[in-house]
Amino acid sequence: MLLLKMNIQVLPEHKLSSVAPLKQFNVEKKEVELILVKEQNGVQYTNSSVVASPSSGEDVDRETWGKKMDFLLSVIGFAVDLANVWRFPYLCYKNGGGAFLIPYVLFLFIAGMPLFYMELALGQYNREGAATVWKICPIFKGVGYTVIIIALYVGFYYNVIIAWSLYYLFASLTSELPWLNCDNPWNSPNCTEPQHINGTFLGNRTSYAKYKNTPAAEFYERRVLHIHESKGINDLGLPRWELTLCLILVVFILCFSLWKGVKSSGKVVYVTATMPYIVLLVLLIRGITLPGAMNGIRAYLHIDLKKLNNPQVWIDAATQIFFSLGAGFGVLIAFASYNKFDNNCYRDAILTSSINCITSFFSGFAVFSVLGYMAHQHHVNIKDVATEGAGLVFIIYPEAISTLPGSTFFAIVFFIMLLTLGIDSSMGGMEAVITGLSDDFKILKRNRKLFTFAVAFGTFLIALLCITNGGIFVLTLLDRYAAGTSILFGVLIEAIGVSWFYGVDRFSEDIERMMGFKPGIYWRLCWKFVSPAFLLLAVIASIVTSGDLRYDDYIFPRWSNMVGWSIALSSMLFVPIYAIYKLLILPGTFKERIAYGITPEHEHHLVKEGNVRQFKVRKC
Repeated sequence: MLLLKMNIQVLPEHKLSSVAPLKQFNVEKKEVELILVKEQNGVQYTNSSVVASPSSGEDVDRETWGKKMDFLLSVIGFAVDLANVWRFPYLCYKNGGGAFLIPYVLFLFIAGMPLFYMELALGQYNREGAATVWKICPIFKGVGYTVIIIALYVGFYYNVIIAWSLYYLFASLTSELPWLNCDNPWNSPNCTEPQHINGTFLGNRTSYAKYKNTPAAEFYERRVLHIHESKGINDLGLPRWELTLCLILVVFILCFSLWKGVKSSGKVVYVTATMPYIVLLVLLIRGITLPGAMNGIRAYLHIDLKKLNNPQVWIDAATQIFFSLGAGFGVLIAFASYNKFDNNCYRDAILTSSINCITSFFSGFAVFSVLGYMAHQHHVNIKDVATEGAGLVFIIYPEAISTLPGSTFFAIVFFIMLLTLGIDSSMGGMEAVITGLSDDFKILKRNRKLFTFAVAFGTFLIALLCITNGGIFVLTLLDRYAAGTSILFGVLIEAIGVSWFYGVDRFSEDIERMMGFKPGIYWRLCWKFVSPAFLLLAVIASIVTSGDLRYDDYIFPRWSNMVGWSIALSSMLFVPIYAIYKLLILPGTFKERIAYGITPEHEHHLVKEGNVRQFKVRKC
């Protein structure tokens, strides 16, 4: 049953059996109140909300996913990204192997899953992007702009890493991989063939993973990056034309995947979200057949409980679980906003966050079986070949692949995996920007295709800085500051806004209206106390442990650190600036303005009556 209230009169029930007939009425009022009475299991739940009428240009109906699987694969594709492959396995190995799983799983249950669940429920119930979802507590709308800006910043450099993967993919289309030997124009006189490098050759100078004169290392640094032609961040040069073409192709893939909203992106993820699992399985099967593979896997899984005495291990676990799940970028809110109202987002949160973490653990076997093989080939310890980040996926792993029979095939499938891991994560970030801003500015929603192209083209222009000779220094700066402390701060404010100002009780009632049951005491305690405390500690740790910025042996100048913090502040400042702006434009006394600011928009009439729910003391 659906009733339409306007002023104080209620239209006859038989005239409104669905939302659609609302369009038949010529409603002059700018806003109407919808009261949805939903019966489930013999119990009626009432959902009251104010929406703009059709005459004001608002869309009553919102686009939804074509199938439930479209949504699940989109969330999994976003959450499972390059960090699952190039960061988690090394962190696990470095921080005590199996012992690292103790803090990792702990933080998953007390912070990761609750925040993941909260964002999915928030987006699904309100059916809005990251900015306009704060109609529930208008003074916090600046948080929405913060996460949108951060998602945009990440797109500036993340697409460059995808372009690198594409460049490597094209370079792999040869009978002999170009990073196999030193007989190439880009190689330096110091280039050393891998078969001549062993523990005796290296001595105590450096580890194999950090040795810069292997063919694979020189292909990455001298052929792809051209870093040898730059003196630092103040000597960038011009964009490399090969990488520019790769970047253009990446941007076009993203643009046309998001062109028609979730109807198109929901189909793309059937390939991009599933391909990494197929490739990981292929690489694992091949990896465990290599000599030394078992030594690598044993090193990955060894348990050193003494490592848990080191606070850095806990910090690594906390930051990895947070960034791996992807809460706070506005993506989960945007994706969930296209769900059906009664979708079981609780089950979705448990399923997708679990799959993400299992994928991280599983990828470690594919990575360390090959690292074990590399250690065996060069007669060094696992610690000498173990590394993370770009060094792992663009130097060590490609070098190992180049020594195998059928190396071209394995190189192609490996870089296809990197490409698909990056594409659907980047799609999620762009969708958060597009949905967040188009829900706020209706002219953008009416011109979604043009706006999608504008966002893609804007990210392309900034990304050109990252594909110059000194582009790796720009990328390193953005990676450090664009989504570090700022994203932790954004999610902290988001958690406080939902749990303390909107209220855990009210949020739980919203979930009950959607799914017919309230979250248990565990989830409510995590939302109100545990998750905010976790995020506060993460913010403090992020600031305290932030040292000077460096790339290998290059130490960035002091001014670049100031630029980095300016980038971080440029997103975080939206929170206080918007709060001040909102208080200035709201009517009434200061207390009334505060009341309006923390009261959901559809309940502002209660403020006039002096009935402000947030001013009352309520139990969790």
